[in-house]
Amino acid sequence: MALGDLRSIGQRERDGVMGADVVVILLPGGKGTHVEFGIAIAQGRRTILHSPDEVINNLETTSTFYHLPELEKCHGTLDDLLAMIVGREVTGAIV
Repeated sequence: MALGDLRSIGQRERDGVMGADVVVILLPGGKGTHVEFGIAIAQGRRTILHSPDEVINNLETTSTFYHLPELEKCHGTLDDLLAMIVGREVTGAIV
């Protein structure tokens, strides 16, 4: 892979986030996750932050950006996350 390939991939990832109606951030994320998260917030996209546990609320590891009022936070299973995305009721897994 060459640097030009990385540039092209980065541009496609940026464009994908900017064109999305909903951005779902799955924690723990990879190298670009928090960049995409920042783009989503800055663009005013509906942004859902998901963690399988309550790491989002761990004061030692959480990010201030995880607690912005416009974010939707979900911890639990991927079924809980899907329910949140489509707007169905779930059993208390949404924070």
